[in-house]
Amino acid sequence: MIAKEELDRAFDARFAPEIKTKLRSARVAIAGLGGLGSNIAVMLARSGVGHLFLVDFDRVDTTNLNRQAYTIPHLGMNKTDAIKTILGDINPYLDIKTECVRVTPENVATLFGDYGIVCEAFDKPDQKAMLVRELLTQTGATVVSGNGMAGFGDSNEIKTEKINGRLYVCGDLSTDVGDGTGLMAPRVAVCAGHQANKVIQLILK
Repeated sequence: MIAKEELDRAFDARFAPEIKTKLRSARVAIAGLGGLGSNIAVMLARSGVGHLFLVDFDRVDTTNLNRQAYTIPHLGMNKTDAIKTILGDINPYLDIKTECVRVTPENVATLFGDYGIVCEAFDKPDQKAMLVRELLTQTGATVVSGNGMAGFGDSNEIKTEKINGRLYVCGDLSTDVGDGTGLMAPRVAVCAGHQANKVIQLILK
């Protein structure tokens, strides 16, 4: 086990104290722990975001290994348990809370009402739309959503757009697995990086 003071010194060598303070006190929720969400969680943990709330109902499957943060030892585990293990190996001093539950319109406010920033990281378009809609109407959260990262096209097409005062969408807004294009690790990770970067911008603004 590495000492907390040693991790702090490594962070302090690269960033001003006020940045660490803001990141450490930030509270961010991630809905969906697949290709986007698992990678976003890892990036935010590495960046020192102090309080993460991670929500998913699924288990780790072999089909997840090509683009998600999980490895073979995690197969069969709840994604919430698996990602908590991964983040604990990165920084055991973060406050990580999880909920293994399916998100519905009825529980959105209960789950996410206390979080000022929520990352939407679902797979299915209808579920993405539902969550964004309910977050914007039931909570005061700023939503960072992912949309369009399938295939192996030009990663420079993936960008972050501000849709309104409380909604940012990351992706190319066009490519979808529904047209027969699969998901590959590079573009999924690029989109996840956009989402994580926007979260950090919102925290440090």
